Amino acid sequence: MKLLHIDSAATGTNSVTRELTAAIVARWQDTTPGLIVTYRDLDAEPLHHLTGAVLTKADAEAAAESERTLQQFLDSDLIVIGAPMYNFSIPSTLKAWIDRVAVAGRTFRYTEKGPEGLARGKRVVIVSGRGGIYGDSSPADFQEAYLRHLLGFLGVSDVEFVRAEGVAYSPQHRADALANAHASIPELLREAA
Repeated sequence: MKLLHIDSAATGTNSVTRELTAAIVARWQDTTPGLIVTYRDLDAEPLHHLTGAVLTKADAEAAAESERTLQQFLDSDLIVIGAPMYNFSIPSTLKAWIDRVAVAGRTFRYTEKGPEGLARGKRVVIVSGRGGIYGDSSPADFQEAYLRHLLGFLGVSDVEFVRAEGVAYSPQHRADALANAHASIPELLREAA
């Protein structure tokens, strides 16, 4: 079984999502013999944003990196994504990664009946870190709703969220949010069994 671990937070060791993605991956490693983990840090090694040169493959190096990124996604059974909320959405580094994995003819296609996702059979866990509190249905949430829609468009229906909200309110809010998120991880793993 292959697991792709993606971090995108720009806050380094102070990152809520990095702490939680590491905990999820560590627990899966403890419970899944033979698990192969590939790690990508999109802040430390960002992908080029999608430009004409990248899209048309005029930049051979960027085109090769795009193909490697897509293949990592396609080869993975489990994907753990650290997705902090930045300005009500996701980091631009994560969007650049999405632009490499949302590829017509590879992860989705258009048919006479509409779009069809081709990346079925994957399980994705998204760690959502939020400075404020938005809940499940806030009109200001362009982060989780976008990721759920995008993954569904690609054919991924097994998408779960581990959320730490209100982490910017106070040190106590942060500690409580992290504790609650960590406490939800064992349940997440039980559901996988």
